[in-house]
Amino acid sequence: MYAVVATGGKQYKVTKGDVLRIEKIAGDVGDSVTFDKVLMLSDGDAVSLGQPVLENASVQARIVEQARSKKILVFKYKRRKRYRLKKGHRQSYTAVQIDDIAGA
Repeated sequence: MYAVVATGGKQYKVTKGDVLRIEKIAGDVGDSVTFDKVLMLSDGDAVSLGQPVLENASVQARIVEQARSKKILVFKYKRRKRYRLKKGHRQSYTAVQIDDIAGA
């Protein structure tokens, strides 16, 4: 059984037991999270599609980690103009583990 959920402006295909990194959401480690925006649900042979979301479907997960990813460097350069700009960025994320997929 798998589902496609939308969170943080992105869509993720999840199955029970998956651990995935999503955009940062509020909560502490161990807190329970419910994803209500379920776009698609499949139980092996039957597939349910939402228009745009399924009404009675939800995905239960719990927060495993609140952290920040590795730093990426942004370097801008214009030749012959003495222009150099070096910036770094670390994106915050939340790691969640999928506990249950419930649907109608």
